[in-house]
Amino acid sequence: MDDSIMFGMKSKDHLNTSSGVIRPHTGKLQAIVKLLDDASVVLAMYLALTLFSYDFKIQYLYVAISGILLYRFFAEYFEVYHTWRGELFYSEARRIAYAWFSAVAVLVVFLFLLKRTEPLSRLVVGLWTVNAFVLFLVLHGGRRAIASALRMQGRNTRTLAIVGANDIGLRLERTIRDMPWLGYRLAGYYDDRKAIPKRRRVEGVHVVGTLEDLYEDAKAGRVDHVYIVLPLSAENRVRSIIDELADSTVSVFFVPNFFVFNLIQARWNTLQGIPVVSVYDTPFDSVDTLLKRLEDLILGSVFLTAAAIPMLLIALGVKLTSPGPVLFKQRRYGFNGEEIEVWKFRSMRVCEDGDRVVQAKKNDSRVTPFGAFLRRTSLDELPQFFNVLQGTMSIVGPRPHAVAHNEYYRKLIPGYMLRHKVKPGITGLAQIHGFRGETETLEKMRARIKYDLDYIRHWSLWLDFKIIFLTAVTVIKGGIQGEVY
Repeated sequence: MDDSIMFGMKSKDHLNTSSGVIRPHTGKLQAIVKLLDDASVVLAMYLALTLFSYDFKIQYLYVAISGILLYRFFAEYFEVYHTWRGELFYSEARRIAYAWFSAVAVLVVFLFLLKRTEPLSRLVVGLWTVNAFVLFLVLHGGRRAIASALRMQGRNTRTLAIVGANDIGLRLERTIRDMPWLGYRLAGYYDDRKAIPKRRRVEGVHVVGTLEDLYEDAKAGRVDHVYIVLPLSAENRVRSIIDELADSTVSVFFVPNFFVFNLIQARWNTLQGIPVVSVYDTPFDSVDTLLKRLEDLILGSVFLTAAAIPMLLIALGVKLTSPGPVLFKQRRYGFNGEEIEVWKFRSMRVCEDGDRVVQAKKNDSRVTPFGAFLRRTSLDELPQFFNVLQGTMSIVGPRPHAVAHNEYYRKLIPGYMLRHKVKPGITGLAQIHGFRGETETLEKMRARIKYDLDYIRHWSLWLDFKIIFLTAVTVIKGGIQGEVY
C-alpha cells in the first residue's frame, strides 16, 4: 500500500469511499473459532491414537471433552478470544499456550487424584497435548494471515482520522504505520488551529483539515473511524466534537492521555454504570486472589516438607554456634501497609527491630560465621514459608523491608508504598535482577522499587513460576561464588 495514499493526504478526493464495506462480525467469528478449537482438541486425540495404533476408546473421548471444558475456562481467563487488530501473533500464541497447558495440567492432576490414569497411555496423552497446541496455532495463525492478506489488498479496511495534532496522535500514527496489516488507512489529522492559535504544532504531524472539514468528511462517508486524542482538560471541546459527529455514521473513539500518570494495574470499571479507571490498584481480582493463594499453599507445603529435616539441622546449628534465639522475628510492612512479623533463622549476634535498623553489609561484624553461610545460601529465609502458610506473605512478591526502612524510604522515593498493594514475598522480580541484600545507595533502592512495581503491573502465575526458577538458579550460583544474599 502506497504511503502517499495511506498517510498525509492533502486532498479529500484521495479518500477511498469504498473502504470499510466489510463490517466486522466479531461475536460470530469468535463463536466459529471456539467451535474449531473444540474440534481441534478431538482431532488431536484422534491423530495421537492413530499414530500409536490405539483404538479410540471412550476413556480418551472423556479426556478430550474434559480438555475442551477446561480449555474454555482458561481461554476466558487468559483472554484468548479477546483479540484486537493491533496485537502481535506472538502475544496471542503465548496466551493460547498459557490456557492450553494450564488446562492439561489441571486435567492430569484430577486424573491422578481420581486414579483414572491407568487405562490411558502417557505417550498418547503427551502427543495429544502437543498436537492440540499445534492445531491451535495453525488455526489462529491462519485466521490472522487470511485477514491480514485481505487487508493488505485493501479489503476489510477502515479509513481513520485523528483529532488533535499532539504527541499521542503521533504515537497512534506510528503504531498504524508499523502495522499495515491492521487494515487502517490514515486520512490524516484534523485540528482547528484558529481555536488554539498559541498551541505548538508537534513536528511530524500533518493537518489535512479543520474540524469543519472533519464533520463534512464524516457525513460524506469518507472517514470510518475517528480517534480523538485531545487532552483530558479539553472536556467541553471533546463533547462538542462528539455531538457534531453524532450526525454521521462514523465510529468515534476517545484516547485519554493516561500516560501522564504512573499507572499500577490500570483497568476500566463501572459503578452503577459510571465508568472509572483504577490508577493504583492490586493486580488480583477475586479469581486471581484464589489462584495466588492456592499457589502459595501448594508450593509452600511442598517446599516446607522438603526442607523439614534441613531446617531442623539449621536450627541446631544456629543454637550451637552462637548464643541467642534460633529464630529472628522482625516487624515489617505487609499487604496494604499492615504490620506483620517476618521469621528468619538468626544469622547475626543482634536482633534489631527498633526505630533505627542498620542493613547488613558485606563482611558485617554482626554476622556470625554460620550466619554468613545461611545468608550466602539464603537458607536463613526458610522459616518464611510458615509466614506464607499463615497468609501474611507470598512465595513471590516484593521483599518486605523493616518498618524503620519503610518510614525512611517512603519519604525519598515516589510511589514507594505502592509495593504494598500485594503481599510481600520470599523472593521477587528485583531479586532475580541482582538487587538482593544490601542497598547501600538511594539509586539501588529506587531500582529495586522499580522492579517491585513492574511485578505488580505485569503479574501472572507464569511470572511467579519464572521468578521461583530463576531464584533457585541465582541462589545456587551465589552459594558457589560466595556472594551474600
